[in-house]
Amino acid sequence: MRVELGYLHNPKAPPADAAVAAVLRAVERSRADGLPLAGLHVAFDWCQYRHTFREPVVDRRSVGPGEAPAVRELAVDLRQAEADRLEHLADRALRRLAALPAPAPDRLYLEEFVPLRRSVIWRFNALYWREIERWETTLKRPFEAALPGGKSDASNPAQVEEAVQQFFEGLRALDKRGALPPELFVLEIGAGTGERAGLWLDRFRDLADSHGKDYYGRVRFLLSDYSMPMLDRAHGNVLRHADKVSFLGLNATDPLRSLGFLRYKILCVHISNVYDNLPTDEVAKRDGRLYLVEARAYVGREAAVEVGQRYGVEPEALLRQVDLLLRIGPEASPDPTQGVGFWRDLWQLVRLEERYVPTDVRDPALIPGLDPEVLAEVLEGWPGDLRCHLSNGAVQSFVRTLPLLHPKGTLQVQDLFVTDLAEYGRGFRGPGKLDGSIVNWVNGALLRTAADRLGYRLHWAPFLYRPGSAIRILNTSLKD
Repeated sequence: MRVELGYLHNPKAPPADAAVAAVLRAVERSRADGLPLAGLHVAFDWCQYRHTFREPVVDRRSVGPGEAPAVRELAVDLRQAEADRLEHLADRALRRLAALPAPAPDRLYLEEFVPLRRSVIWRFNALYWREIERWETTLKRPFEAALPGGKSDASNPAQVEEAVQQFFEGLRALDKRGALPPELFVLEIGAGTGERAGLWLDRFRDLADSHGKDYYGRVRFLLSDYSMPMLDRAHGNVLRHADKVSFLGLNATDPLRSLGFLRYKILCVHISNVYDNLPTDEVAKRDGRLYLVEARAYVGREAAVEVGQRYGVEPEALLRQVDLLLRIGPEASPDPTQGVGFWRDLWQLVRLEERYVPTDVRDPALIPGLDPEVLAEVLEGWPGDLRCHLSNGAVQSFVRTLPLLHPKGTLQVQDLFVTDLAEYGRGFRGPGKLDGSIVNWVNGALLRTAADRLGYRLHWAPFLYRPGSAIRILNTSLKD
C-alpha cells in the first residue's frame, strides 16, 4: 500500500494525524477481513476550493482487460472529512473497491461514464454563463463575489498600466522601422464586465496623446466573449471608446474560425480567467501505465428528492426536470425564480464518480488538433505516478489563437497555471465550483511544449498586484 500526503504542501491544511489514523484503521480492518486490495493507493489532500465535485472519501479503480483492477485508490479530502465519520466512510469506500463495480443505489446518476470534458457538468457551466443575469438577480450575488477578493484580477489598474506600456513600446519599435500597420488590432477574449477594456483604452489613449502619436486613432479593439449577457454588460464600460470597439460572440476554443480574416494581423491578444473555465480531461499515470479519467455525475438520491420536493418536482420526474433545466434554463419551471433555486440547490449536490480507463499517450483523440508527440514528451519525462489535466479546451484555444498574431504580436494570458508537473503532487488543482461555474488549473507544461514546437517563445511572470494571488501571467511571442 502507498500513502500520499498531499496536504503537507498546503499551509492552510490543519494537522491530520487523527484523520490519517482513522483511514489506516479502516484499511487494516479490510485486510483482516480478507478483502482484495492489492496495490492500494491512499491519498490525503486538502481541497482549497470550498465547493468541489468530491465526497469526503472517494474510491477509484481501473477497468479494462484482466481479472482484477490494476489500480485501486482511496482519496480523502481533509477539508470535508469529519473525524468521527471518517473511519466509517473509508470502510464503505474500501468495500466498494473490493467488489465488482456497480451503480450505487443511493445515487441518482445524471449520465453514464464519459471522459471528463464530455461530462454533463459542462452543460451546467454553459447554462451559468447563458443565464448569468437571472442567476445574479435571483440570488442577489454578482459573479465577481465568488472570486478571491471579490473582484477580477484582470482589471487591476497597475497590471493594465504595465500591459499598455509594453504594447506601446512595441508599437514604437515597429514605427521606427516603418513597419507599423495602418490598423492596430487588439483582441480581448473574455470580456468580463468590460472594466479592463475600458481602463486599457483610457490609458492607451492618454499615452499616445502624451507622446504625440496617432496610435489611438488607428486602434481596432475587438472585445469578445462566449456569453452574450457578459458582452452586453461590457458595453457600458467602453461607451467612451465606442468608435474603437467591436463586440464579438466568440468560441474561445477556436478563435481562428471567427477571426481567420485577421490571420497574422493582431498585435495583442489578452485572455483572463478563460482557460480555467474550458472543458478538460484528466489522465493518471500509475506504475508506468497511462489512464484516462472517466466520470459520471450524480446527486445523492435522498438529498435530490428533498430538493425536488422543495420546488414541486416529483422523485420520478427529477431526471427529466434536470434535462429541461439544461436545455431550456430556469424557464423550464412554472416560476423561473423557483427554477433558479432548483438549479442552485441541485448544482451544490452534483458530485463525480470516477474510474480509470487504459489509454495510449499517443492517441490523437486525447487532445484533438495537437500533435500527440507533445503529450508524449511531457508525460514520458515524468518518472513516477501523476494525475494531471490535459487542459483540452485551453490547449485548443492556445494553438488556434497563435496564427492570428502579427509576427511581432504577443499573446498574454492571466490564469491559474501549473508550470511544473510536480505542482500536481502538492495539492488539488480542480475541478472546483465557483457559484454556478467550474474552475480548473491549466497544464502549463503542455502549453510550453506546444508553443515550442510551433515556433513560439513562452514564459510566465508572477501576478504581483494582489498579495497571495495564485494567478500567473503567460506571455507568448514568435521566436526570432
